[in-house]
Amino acid sequence: MDEWVQRALARWPNVPALFGWLGLDRRGHWLIQGERISHPRIVDTIARNYAADRHGRWFFQNGPQRGYIAIEFTPLVVRVEADDTLIAHTGQPIREASALYLDEQGAGVLDTPHGAAGIDGAALAWVLERLQVGGAPVDDDASLADALAQPDGAQTALTLAAFDTVLPVMRCDSASLEARLGFERDPQPRDDDPGSA
Repeated sequence: MDEWVQRALARWPNVPALFGWLGLDRRGHWLIQGERISHPRIVDTIARNYAADRHGRWFFQNGPQRGYIAIEFTPLVVRVEADDTLIAHTGQPIREASALYLDEQGAGVLDTPHGAAGIDGAALAWVLERLQVGGAPVDDDASLADALAQPDGAQTALTLAAFDTVLPVMRCDSASLEARLGFERDPQPRDDDPGSA
């Protein structure tokens, strides 16, 4: 977090949190009341001061006030850089993951140390190039169709060769991602929030 944010928190520790104003869409764009935020300095400020609390609610720490973020899909969105590395929409490099999850529509989510990271549609080729079955590249649609036909929570026959390792590929319904990967899409106030009555 920025130094000015730390100073504001120390000075005003019990400012009530803001809910229902901020959002993150499936492509990694910040929203305010449903409208995309496009000003580069505001986008960068939110990205630098974006974190999760102990309940898995993601927020933007704006000085002393937390603005909780309604998340359309996942709290992080991953893109592929020109050098074939992954970077989150916040600018944070993604260098490791423990698994790839596929939802019922075939959308991919990496379980990273930084949080659940949805694969942006443009980065889907990065995933497809690294999918394997039995140690060999996936070269037919049947292997992917078989993986998507698995029930919620099942490990598929696919693996992902990435980050100098081989990751399991799991099936996970979109509705189950929050519980499985520890985040809340629609954060709500809690009695133990700073400034709550």
